Amino acid sequence: MADLSAVFKAYDIRGTVPDRLDGPICRAVGGAFARFTDAPTIVVARDMRASGVELAQAFVDGVTAEGTDVIDLGLASTDLLYFASGRFQAPGAMFTASHNPARYNGIKLCLAGAAPVGQDTGLAEIRALAERRLEEGTPSSVGDTVPRGSVRTADLLDEYADHVRSFVDTRALRPLRVVADTANGMGGLVVPRVFAGLAPHLEILYPELDGAFPNHPADPIQAENLADLRSAVLETRADVGLAFDGDADRVFLIDEAAKPLSGSLTTAMVAKAMLDKEPGATILYNLICSKAVPEVIAENGGSPVRTRVGHSFIKAVMAETGAVFGGEHSGHYYFRDNYRADSGLVAALVVLEMLSRAGRPLSELRRPFERYADSGEINTEVSDPGSVLEAVETNFALLGGQIDHTDGLTVGLDDWWFNLRPSNTEPLLRLNLEAPTPESCRTHVAEVLALVKGTSRALAS
Repeated sequence: MADLSAVFKAYDIRGTVPDRLDGPICRAVGGAFARFTDAPTIVVARDMRASGVELAQAFVDGVTAEGTDVIDLGLASTDLLYFASGRFQAPGAMFTASHNPARYNGIKLCLAGAAPVGQDTGLAEIRALAERRLEEGTPSSVGDTVPRGSVRTADLLDEYADHVRSFVDTRALRPLRVVADTANGMGGLVVPRVFAGLAPHLEILYPELDGAFPNHPADPIQAENLADLRSAVLETRADVGLAFDGDADRVFLIDEAAKPLSGSLTTAMVAKAMLDKEPGATILYNLICSKAVPEVIAENGGSPVRTRVGHSFIKAVMAETGAVFGGEHSGHYYFRDNYRADSGLVAALVVLEMLSRAGRPLSELRRPFERYADSGEINTEVSDPGSVLEAVETNFALLGGQIDHTDGLTVGLDDWWFNLRPSNTEPLLRLNLEAPTPESCRTHVAEVLALVKGTSRALAS
């Protein structure tokens, strides 16, 4: 059987084109997805990467060969694809590699209503079906008597924009100055349409759709990729900056002093706004979010629920609990009324409404939510991630740390905590640490990293 392990990840399919991901693979995945879902129709969209045209067409060929119809959205952001999946109550496939460089592409899959597809919720079965198709060389499992599925196009951009705007009272928005860096990604298509007719004045950096990313990588979690936006905010005296990733489902905010807001900080602010509108609601946050997030939720009368990292886990818990909102430190923000899918644009508008109502600059509005110092995510290559985790756990258990295995290893100490998680695809450990002050954060990061690296070297020798 063919081996697709190089491109099937925990939550999606992703790899370099054409050496790891090509037309035949996408055709096989399309057929496998159609067979797995057994749905009459599948919605397909792609981002601006040049390889997306060929790969998406191959996928569509595989789907229609199974007798399944396709609704082709053409160019779209990932959250627009999720909206279409909910709107049509159909499974969806988004061709994107998100923030990865131009040589990458991939497929994000969802079930009808934007329900998640991950390793434990269908991706493993889809991979097995696709491998079988590649091995047998049979693109279709239906007989000659079954007609191919049809393909029709649909333009949901205006309907999607109305949907995003429905999360706020647009009459409350003031004429704030907003700069959005869409990094030549799909934000260049969707952001102007959402802001059209609203009071805020929008200026866009790099709105041209260009999958070669000629200006900077579309990865706003990396501080160096925020440099142009920070400069533009200061030069134009903007009230807020918005930094989107390549498929425009994530956003990071910049205040008027050009200081970035973390994903945890934005999660806490949006959580308060959602609780103001729906008192007592359940709010989700993943386990690497700041301690400030559950504190803010509880202080505002909400019910905080902690989850694992990753969209498939968060969406599942949202369905179980009826949570109105969920946030991740990585800049993903999920809304119950958005089919439990994530949308950076919805989160951005919610913060803009808060800012408009407060009548104060974002640098002041953020202060009550910003209570601790965090390390950001620090990746360390290790020889044996499992053994290193065991050694770190043993060390801190002896020091009286509270041990939690919900997702990797989380250790809580007197006034600081950290999480170490192994990568799903590489021999890496990902460290996130939070402490009361920047100084103590740096001290404890050095302490944990010294233990991680020292253990790894000892295991390798």
